[in-house]
Amino acid sequence: MAKKEYGNESISMLKGADRVRLRPAVIFGSDGLEGVKHAVFEVISNSLDEARSGHGNKINVTKYADGSIEVEDFGRGCPVDFNKNEDRYNWELVFCELYAGGKYGANDYEYSLGLNGLGLASTQFASEYMTVTVKRDSTLYNLEFKQGENVSFDKKPVSDRKTGTKIKWKPDLEVFTEIDIPIEWFRDTLKKQAIVNPNILFVLNGQEKFIYENGIADYINEIVPNPLTSVQLFSGERSGRDRNDKPEYKVKLNVAFTFSNTVKLTEHYHNSSFLEYGGSPDKATRQAFTSFIDNFLKSNNKYQKNESKINFADIEECLIFISSNFSTQTSYENQTKKAINNKFIYDYMVDFLKQNLEVYFTENPIEATKICEQILVNKRSRENAEKTRLNLKKKLAGNIDLSNMVPKFVDCRSKDTDRRELYIVEGDSALGAVKLARDAEFQAVIPVRGKILNCLKADYAKIFKSDIIIDLLKVLGCGVEIKAKENKELHSFNLDNLKWNKIVICTDADVDGFQIRTLILTMLFRLTPTVIQQGYVYIAETPLFEITAKDKTYFAYTESEKNNIVKKLSGKYTIQRSKGLGENEPEMMSLTTMNPDTRRLIKIMPADIENTAKMFDLLLGDNLAGRKEYIAMNGEQYVELADVS
Repeated sequence: MAKKEYGNESISMLKGADRVRLRPAVIFGSDGLEGVKHAVFEVISNSLDEARSGHGNKINVTKYADGSIEVEDFGRGCPVDFNKNEDRYNWELVFCELYAGGKYGANDYEYSLGLNGLGLASTQFASEYMTVTVKRDSTLYNLEFKQGENVSFDKKPVSDRKTGTKIKWKPDLEVFTEIDIPIEWFRDTLKKQAIVNPNILFVLNGQEKFIYENGIADYINEIVPNPLTSVQLFSGERSGRDRNDKPEYKVKLNVAFTFSNTVKLTEHYHNSSFLEYGGSPDKATRQAFTSFIDNFLKSNNKYQKNESKINFADIEECLIFISSNFSTQTSYENQTKKAINNKFIYDYMVDFLKQNLEVYFTENPIEATKICEQILVNKRSRENAEKTRLNLKKKLAGNIDLSNMVPKFVDCRSKDTDRRELYIVEGDSALGAVKLARDAEFQAVIPVRGKILNCLKADYAKIFKSDIIIDLLKVLGCGVEIKAKENKELHSFNLDNLKWNKIVICTDADVDGFQIRTLILTMLFRLTPTVIQQGYVYIAETPLFEITAKDKTYFAYTESEKNNIVKKLSGKYTIQRSKGLGENEPEMMSLTTMNPDTRRLIKIMPADIENTAKMFDLLLGDNLAGRKEYIAMNGEQYVELADVS
């Protein structure tokens, strides 16, 4: 099959109803039931904006068995007749155009939920059908739409002066994957709207009624009939900007709260929309309550000596808090309106809450004391529970040996840490040789797979992503002595948890072996310096030469040792540069490297850790000029170690 060419004619544009029908999730946040719920709320929002502006105080919502929904209000009636300014009918603008509506100016709706002019048109576009009945100006208007297209529009005069808008529609299964919203959602949604819109009556299916005369204060009394303290209701209004170069807007704050030792709840609403994810109001509440009550506890000497301070979780455990705020400009995180991020709303709310809390605590010292005592009880209970949890975790972790999960680690049989030895070797071949040569009773072995990171130059993010390093640390068992966000599992250092009496670095006696040895030491020096300082780290000296005479084999660890042995031999002999660890016979490895009676170990015991740090930094850090100078001055001391063959 020939590939289609991607050219100028490949670019296309969605038009009309297809802008919503083919991409419903862009507008509604989902093409499933959550998207249908959002569409319903968009229609209810328009009726709410009317009622809140003083036009009607009742909203009827009906959910039909086939999944269709009807919303009726008794406001002024949606303008649907001819608009001279736009030279079009308003029903076209309201129901068939995105970003068209009556809420862009501040005259009609000062605090509006539906700001974007998307709701009615998007809902109509995504419907199998929609019928609209409007009464206004002594005229009855009837509109009908099918799958985003207008079918009819007519009007006739009526004698009564009643006004309002009734919209019935059925979400289209060609647009949404499902449309049958559970009746419980309608109950919950209408109740929430009644709570934050005092004295507006919501009627569900002509039977269930929701109304709160005093709004959020009545709701709190419903939640907790016997609170620890009295219900507080605060309101305020202020103008401000999110940024100096941004336009000014107005914010109206309404909060109600009380404290309880049996119930907890925190809910935020903005322009009647329930903020499921909170945003600015939630952050402001946490900041204001925590900061104010912490300062109050300090200034009144409520904390015990050296006691840690409270956090919001301790307050939240006994707090019932509802905020219902409105603003003339709102920055929703997205069209589904589940969180807002206005900076001015955050700043104003923090200041507003702190000021009102100060007045409340000053005027009600007995209640202030009750609140503080309950919060401190919550804090101490939380800390005790956390301590118990950590102790249990530690106990359980103690029963789980993480080292057994490390690939190719070979443990020893003894659990006596005064005897246990860990050999860190380079590569799988050395692992095989050391496994055969070791005393399995008390000697364990782990290979270093490839070259280890230079821990003096690498940052913590790289270090704690290195499987080699993490495996070595797990086998050591004592944690690390640094705290970094990249390291959550091993940051708690405890020398008592070290599983070994000796940590022996065992590498080939060549340049590569020396480099690996130095990198392992560098890792230990940066992450677990106490292990070095306390004398647990050793280097296994491996022979550089094998000298075979008629009656015996000798091992020389340096050039000078080789010369001394040769001088003492009277007969024939052969000299062979020692092979790598992986090529040595197990008997030879045991005799020269593993057997405590005959091996040579160099104990790493820095007398001056600061000078050691400088040397590590010089040899492995970024000071290239200093490293060259050191090699030039001291290089001859190491010539005999160079492999010049």
